[in-house]
Amino acid sequence: MDHHFVGIPELTESTESTGVPRVAVVIDVMRAFTVAAWAFSRGVERIVLASTLSESLALKESRPGWLALKDGPPAPGFDAVNSPGLLRSRDLAGRTLVQKTTAGTVGALAVADAPLVLCASFVVAGPTARFLRGENSGPVTFVVTGEDGRADEDLACAEYIGRCLAGGEVEVEPYLRRARGSRAAADLAGGLRSGFHPDDVELCLEVDRFPFAMIARREESLMVLRPVAVPDLPA
Repeated sequence: MDHHFVGIPELTESTESTGVPRVAVVIDVMRAFTVAAWAFSRGVERIVLASTLSESLALKESRPGWLALKDGPPAPGFDAVNSPGLLRSRDLAGRTLVQKTTAGTVGALAVADAPLVLCASFVVAGPTARFLRGENSGPVTFVVTGEDGRADEDLACAEYIGRCLAGGEVEVEPYLRRARGSRAAADLAGGLRSGFHPDDVELCLEVDRFPFAMIARREESLMVLRPVAVPDLPA
């Protein structure tokens, strides 16, 4: 099956010439969609994907009880930062989280008009592939959000999910090795990105930690991400 792997700039150009993809899987391993999965595991009901920091704060301020999360260091008005290690101990039951990041949320909003949009990372890779197989989705456009489509951790995850779509056993370690050796992993491990926890790299490389896929859909004027449980295949 001929899947497509594109960066955000390439996606913008191709959309203008060939139209919106039918099925898009937006990949951000380090760290937006690892963080999103952790947020759902901590009880978040839905995640609203914001286009700007100011929109994040405006949404939070206009909806009592909503929380806002951003990349980088803590900042006034924001309740959390884009780190799975810092989020994993939070009790977020029933909350709505507004998320704005440098790459992941940008990629998801770029394909907001696609009929089916999933957001993924290694922690939900298997459920994402099983969901797509159940939908008989056909070719997938993988949006590799990091480094204008060159981030090896995102590309490795996208290629792994693409291989899993074909069925059969797929050895994940070569893909994890690439992700662990990526520039993003080195920057995180070296403390070069603010708003991080020492466990972030390893938390981003836990394959199938969670039993759900994450689907983004328009709800009124907002792009909203929600988890959907995906059962294991029969033994």
